[in-house]
Amino acid sequence: MNLFTPLKEEEIRKLKCGDIIYVSGTIFTARDQAHKRFIEYIKNERKLPIETRGLALFHCGPIVRKKKNSWIIVAAGPTTSTRMERFEADVIKNLGVRMIIGKGGMGDRTAEACREFGAVYCAYTGGVAVTAAKSVSKVKNVYWLDLGMPEALWVLEVKNFGPLVVAIDSNGENMFKEVSLKANKRKQLLLKEIRGT
Repeated sequence: MNLFTPLKEEEIRKLKCGDIIYVSGTIFTARDQAHKRFIEYIKNERKLPIETRGLALFHCGPIVRKKKNSWIIVAAGPTTSTRMERFEADVIKNLGVRMIIGKGGMGDRTAEACREFGAVYCAYTGGVAVTAAKSVSKVKNVYWLDLGMPEALWVLEVKNFGPLVVAIDSNGENMFKEVSLKANKRKQLLLKEIRGT
């Protein structure tokens, strides 16, 4: 399925865990430091440098090089998303983001925010940073370079960015949590067998 930003709540609410999608349009990157700054801006009621409503937020610290007056994305692999768990519910609520993209899954607060506000978390395969960069048609802008290249807020134009797997849907279903629960149950059964109990 192909989706285009700005994403609409009604189309996001149709997505289910396990759906495979591709995104085209504007997305932006944010890691730990940018998320901290988002929260500062929210608390102080400051306006962000970009309009985030309906966009996809990509947990990514891209490798970027400057060529004359433009930027070129060299690599854009996903960052481990759990690092942003403490921020993400507030980001979804206050910034109107409809999609989070990253790797490794997220927790209950993010899942609840997805359910309440109509957003999804999509998993992107780690280790494919160069492939991901090929989906970036241009760097539209960059903000907060004072945080450093990987932590800055990069605004990207992408085409057929993916494949992305919906891992948390707007019903609050969390694929990573379900797999973890099943694995733990299986582990307990195996331990009982080993111990002969």
